[in-house]
Amino acid sequence: MAGLDVSALSDFNNEVAGKVIPRIVMEGYTTSLLPIQTGIKFQEPLNIFDTTVVVQNGDCVSTPSGSFTATQRNITVEQRTSYDGLCLDKLNRTYLGISALEAGSYNESFALAGTYTDQIVNQMKSLDDSYLWSNTSGSNPGLGFLTSAANAGVVVPAGATGAVTVASILGIIDELIFGLDTDVADRDDLTVWMSVPNFRKYVTALRTLNNFYFDPSAVENRTGIFQMTYPFTNVKVVGTTGVIGDRICLMPDAYAVIGVDALNDESSFSLWYDINADQLKHRLKSKLGVQVAFPEYICSNSL
Repeated sequence: MAGLDVSALSDFNNEVAGKVIPRIVMEGYTTSLLPIQTGIKFQEPLNIFDTTVVVQNGDCVSTPSGSFTATQRNITVEQRTSYDGLCLDKLNRTYLGISALEAGSYNESFALAGTYTDQIVNQMKSLDDSYLWSNTSGSNPGLGFLTSAANAGVVVPAGATGAVTVASILGIIDELIFGLDTDVADRDDLTVWMSVPNFRKYVTALRTLNNFYFDPSAVENRTGIFQMTYPFTNVKVVGTTGVIGDRICLMPDAYAVIGVDALNDESSFSLWYDINADQLKHRLKSKLGVQVAFPEYICSNSL
């Protein structure tokens, strides 16, 4: 046969030249807004002080009146660990054996180690956010803000119930604001917390109504959470991955305290080659918990 015959060859696909696209998920980093109590190994108290002032009329008042009450609500942290081992020998039969491994049979280095590490830290933050809001299992069940029986004092306004839709979401938020105790109504750290899908419904509702105060550029992406100021200037609306379903709540940020052992736990990442197991291993450990000082100052559409 005359000419060039390449029929026995497969079509060329330069996999080594392909761009690597890691899956990075939304972190939903609630701890970027709420206060943090550090140094907790297992359990520490959240010290709560409450003063009641009683004003007495008349002259020469000599009867003590009023009160100072000191109480505690414990912050219990849960040990949370991500641990895994990768047998990099399996990459030898793929394009990653050329592009991600050095020469030699001992795979002590991995070119994608940075990408692998970033993905683990990123997803750990997302899972931690869900744990803070919605945990109902594990050795310390009910650590979520509104799932704990200890937080049974949360206020649920009658008008803030039912499914969350584009048509209902603004009304639900208004009911939460109306139901908020007047003692904290003027605070500048009030936050309406909701899921990311419901945050999209909130933005859509503002756009649909063509309200004069809606400015699309006002939506911020802050450390993995969406944030926007509500028409009340001291109220912000936040969408985070940690809140699931149709739960929406309003509370002062300062009254929900997150407990950790060290602030840098999530970034204290250990990655090493274990010659005994012939695996690239990682370990990421942290401690996490949460407690609410005054549940009566939280308004929610659902417990």
